[in-house]
Amino acid sequence: MPWDNKSDNPNPWGSGGGSNGGGSNGRGPGSNGRGPNRGPNRGNDPDLDQIIRDLKARFGGLVPGAGGASGILVILAVLIGIWAVSGFYRVGADEQGVVLRFGKFHTQTAPGLNYHLPYPIENAVTPKVTTVNRVDIGMRAGDDRRSAGVTRDVPEESLMLTGDENIVDVDFSVFWVIDDAPNFLFNIQNPTGTVKAVAESTMREIVGQNDIQPILTEQRQTNEEQVKALMQTTLDSYNSGIGITQVKMQKVDPPAAVIDAFRDVQAARADQERARNEANSYANRVVPEAQGEAVRIRRDSEAYRAQTVAEADGEATRFASIYAEYRGAQGVTRQRIFLETLEKVLAGTNKVIIENNGNSNGVVPYLPLDQLNKRSSQEAK
Repeated sequence: MPWDNKSDNPNPWGSGGGSNGGGSNGRGPGSNGRGPNRGPNRGNDPDLDQIIRDLKARFGGLVPGAGGASGILVILAVLIGIWAVSGFYRVGADEQGVVLRFGKFHTQTAPGLNYHLPYPIENAVTPKVTTVNRVDIGMRAGDDRRSAGVTRDVPEESLMLTGDENIVDVDFSVFWVIDDAPNFLFNIQNPTGTVKAVAESTMREIVGQNDIQPILTEQRQTNEEQVKALMQTTLDSYNSGIGITQVKMQKVDPPAAVIDAFRDVQAARADQERARNEANSYANRVVPEAQGEAVRIRRDSEAYRAQTVAEADGEATRFASIYAEYRGAQGVTRQRIFLETLEKVLAGTNKVIIENNGNSNGVVPYLPLDQLNKRSSQEAK
């Protein structure tokens, strides 16, 4: 009698045959109680008829007239349709689609509605490529509500050695985005850790190439640009797909243990610089004045020399011309020279000369002629 799946006793050999009922422990003939004409391990194979009955029981009510093989085909077609439709996916405006085929990179898709072969053949990953990520080095933000908004220093990350063998405490932040989604997904296992390690190493290299004074003062922006460029070069060599957008130094100070002494040194340097600037200002004012005065005196002396020489030359020429005239007309020339000499000598004297051959009749002896002469001169002015 063949095995009927609908019978009450699924075991055709009986379950209660006792010790002598056709095999040990009441099982059918053959080792391990396997049924006739069955190969090894067939007892663990799924029952196809039972699976078909279960599918009909579940989906038979949903598909009218579903029965037999045609109903199964309808159910399978519906399942395949649902499976095929599951390949549609949407890529946001701030995302980039990456399609993986059997776990390997296949293609890249643009924002919008896209399609890939359903799972498990293909699946899609949509990382956000416009989100700006931030990594802090040398400092950490508070983790609980009480310390919210408060940062704590991490000395093992922030203390760095400068080129002049000083120690500086540098806290800075690195901002980065995803430039190449496939490289980012497949070449970097820990993006945040990689960016942090590269940032700290690069900052230590740049700080080690400079002295402490420029780092603390005017060279901060230059150092930020150098760190950004060197970080990008290093990450590109890893094919990381990461782009550095900005490096921002939050704090650049001496170590906390020596900051008071360092501030005193800075104050002394500021006083020294102020005194030097004042001295330079005084020198810049006095030296040009002295140089200008020296030039003026030199030019005055040159002018006086030229004037004196010219006057001497003129007097010599005049004397020579007078002498030549004197030799031609001695009497007239002697008289003219005499009159000119008297004019020069008496020009500044307060004298009144009356020519009357020694006769002073008609003149009041005590008349102040000189005062009258002065008054006439003042009235004329």
